[in-house]
Order: sequence, then structure tokens, then C-alpha cells
Amino acid sequence: MVLDAPLQVEIKEGREPGTRIVVLNGPLTLRNIFTLQAELRAQPEPTLSILDLTGVPYMDSAGMGLVINHFVHCQNCGKKMIVVGVSPRVMELFKMTKVDTVIAQAPSAEAAEAAN
Repeated sequence: MVLDAPLQVEIKEGREPGTRIVVLNGPLTLRNIFTLQAELRAQPEPTLSILDLTGVPYMDSAGMGLVINHFVHCQNCGKKMIVVGVSPRVMELFKMTKVDTVIAQAPSAEAAEAAN
């Protein structure tokens, strides 16, 4: 596992209008969060934002901060955010910071869309 690999960001539209799926591949760390931050800011605000972390093997505190900030931004705009595909390693960080009790999660983007 290469922890300093670049972060790849793919933005897709969901099945329903107003749903945005942000698929991430690579570590979500201070070194590369600015790529994701720029992508999120460049897009119009969706009704439902799904962060697909299936391809994220590692996240540091800066990456966690970005996820939390995006969640708060969505909440402040009256929108919803769901995190999907959280690996066991990243889930440990979610549990340690109690983020797992605040941010909704689903096993996949399809499950997140079906639940809304």
C-alpha cells in the first residue's frame, strides 16, 4: 500500500436527479485533500452527496477533517451526505473519533440511493 499515492476523484450522477456520487481512489491525506476539496467546491450542491470510500485504504486526520467539513456544509445547506464503502482501517478512525455515530453510512452507493 502506497500511502503517498495520488488521490483520484471521479464525480458521477446518481440515479435520481440531485444525487452526486464522489468516488475516491487512493489515500485521503493532507498531501492530497486539496484535489477533493477543489472538486467538491467546483460542483453545484446536490440534494444527496454520496462519498464512496471503497478505494480509500487510509485516511489521516486532515482527510477526516475534510469529510466532517463536507458533512457540516451539507447539513447547513439542508442537504444530506452518506459515506459508503468504508474499509475496516478507515472505520477504526471513524469509531475513534465517534464520526460513525454522526455521519450516515451504507455498504454501497446503490444501497445509499435505495435508502433515500
